[in-house]
Amino acid sequence: MRVEPKPAPSFAVTLLYPVAAIALTFAITALLVLAAGASPFSVFHLVWKGAAGSQFALLETLTRATPLIFTGLAVAVAFRAKLWNIGAEAQLYMGAVVTVVLGTGALPLPAFLLIPIIVIVAMAAGGVLLLGPAVLKTRFGVDEVVTTLLLNFIVLLFVSMLLEGPLKDPMGLGWPQSPKVIADAQLPRIVQGKRLHYGFVMALVSALVVWVIMKKTVLGYEMRAVGHNQQAASFAGVPVNSVLMKTALLSGGLAALAGFSEVSGLKGNLTLDLSPGYGYTGIVVAMLAMLNPIGVVASAIFVAGIFVGADAMSRSAGVPSYIADVMVATALLTMVVAILFTRYRLRWK
Repeated sequence: MRVEPKPAPSFAVTLLYPVAAIALTFAITALLVLAAGASPFSVFHLVWKGAAGSQFALLETLTRATPLIFTGLAVAVAFRAKLWNIGAEAQLYMGAVVTVVLGTGALPLPAFLLIPIIVIVAMAAGGVLLLGPAVLKTRFGVDEVVTTLLLNFIVLLFVSMLLEGPLKDPMGLGWPQSPKVIADAQLPRIVQGKRLHYGFVMALVSALVVWVIMKKTVLGYEMRAVGHNQQAASFAGVPVNSVLMKTALLSGGLAALAGFSEVSGLKGNLTLDLSPGYGYTGIVVAMLAMLNPIGVVASAIFVAGIFVGADAMSRSAGVPSYIADVMVATALLTMVVAILFTRYRLRWK
């Protein structure tokens, strides 16, 4: 048996394999639900109801999807150029740190000036954080998977130090948290009385902008060329190192927007548990979307719906909410296999 490349697949085939991957994910999850002593149909219905069965549930799903869209876009951009950014979690926290530093009164500006400035500086901080591993990769051949992964732990320890020191809220009763950002630094809510904020709109706009960059600009073409084959791209005159630097800045900046939106739009302050792993889940979101920026939006909503629905399902059906983690992880594995079979086939000799 050998693996052979396929000719360019049709659109129908390209769509069929991801659909089959999702179907296989539900089938595997159903077996686990049966093993837990519950009915798969009942559990899936409860998950759906908890994720989209009411206005409150749907808005909660969209709220949870907002940071996942940003981190999914960050991963999709980097992976498209074969820059393996595993450090979106660190870039998210850097964006959150900048938001707290500038948004707690350091800049006495009105909201229409303060929020754009915070966004720009937060994106710059996240981009510069990823620029380090990109330079190490291009100059010294250091594996960026290792450096970006280790930066997650370094940044978390740095944030912990800040919350116990310079950024500690004096009115926080000793809890490791930052002060609240001022009203002019907060994103307004889309629906009054609910948690969904205009960070979700920013995420949708970001997905559209990234799609335009990837499909309609020279930079997007160069990123795709570098991702397909660096040697061939270099031979054709593409400045590979420069493209990777630009990719790092864009990817890190998008991940930092997740931290900005969580602090400015939802939480109001910075804590060490600001992210329950949005940076890592962004990898799943990007792979489920097959690195398509518009697909990232649908993928993020799907993953967020699983987590939100699983929380509600667990209270009703008695099945552990960890089934959501299993489902998302299984979806990632089946999608990777689906992507493999869209490009290659097994030939028996």
